[in-house]
Amino acid sequence: MHQDELSHFTRDTPDLPPRVYEVGDAVVIELRGEIDLVAFQQTTPLIDAVTAGPTRTVVLDLTRTTFLDCSGLALLMRARRRLSARDAHLGVVCTDRMSLRVMGITGLKATLSPVASVREALTHAETDP
Repeated sequence: MHQDELSHFTRDTPDLPPRVYEVGDAVVIELRGEIDLVAFQQTTPLIDAVTAGPTRTVVLDLTRTTFLDCSGLALLMRARRRLSARDAHLGVVCTDRMSLRVMGITGLKATLSPVASVREALTHAETDP
């Protein structure tokens, strides 16, 4: 394949950087665009910094993502492991059928327990022992 034949595989619009905000004592990281190897490399330092901090609940909001691959799953599991190591909670918000299917096929849907909204993720974190 020539470079010009690959042009239809490139992204039409650049992905936006993650949006980070606080809700009460929790930190929400809204990931946007494609969550692939490039996003993994660009987002890991931010997620590592947040998951290393004192916050007891971190929510990764995937409602504005357009694609999730194995690198994206690795990013979610990395955040979960880092938070679990210090008895903190990870909430995952995802409503995209394809992303949920990827999580299900890999067996990570049960582990990540995605919910439909940030509010639901925060409520779930409050009721988790």
